[in-house]
Amino acid sequence: MSEQQIYVRFPEEADAVQLAAMYKRNREFFAKFSPGTSEEYDTEEHQLKAIHQGKSDREADRRYSFVICRKEDDRIIGNVDLIFVARGPLQSCMIGYNLDQAYNGKGYMTEAVKQVVRYAFEELKFHRIVGEASPRNPGSIRVLENAGFHKEGISRSNVKINGVWEDHQVLALINPSPDH
Repeated sequence: MSEQQIYVRFPEEADAVQLAAMYKRNREFFAKFSPGTSEEYDTEEHQLKAIHQGKSDREADRRYSFVICRKEDDRIIGNVDLIFVARGPLQSCMIGYNLDQAYNGKGYMTEAVKQVVRYAFEELKFHRIVGEASPRNPGSIRVLENAGFHKEGISRSNVKINGVWEDHQVLALINPSPDH
């Protein structure tokens, strides 16, 4: 059902206002599970800088950032990033995402992850995508599993969030295409 309701695209300069507002609305919610989200995220200046950086990162094959939009009103409700791009013999990256708390539980993030994964495998020719989520965030683990990722294990004490080193569930997805 959610497949008809959202789409992903690369962010544009005009998105800075909506992105800043989304980070501001969700500051406490995102901070629970995300390292490094700070008050500067909810400024238009920071978002504009991030959009420009995202374009150069994309051109250099370093990072791919997407916004998630609702089809009915084109409102930005979240973002998905492909980070830690490794080419050569690895051909891998890590996926990370945020969704405005008001839209949780509707299948939007699972659909957004599926769309980004499709792009990552078909257009960018990655072999493997890794996702990590806090065991305290079962919804995020479910998103990855519903998008086809499989649990691989626990990375112990690998991410510092709010001053505490936390374990993360590692999940991964391998490109099913034989010619990648």
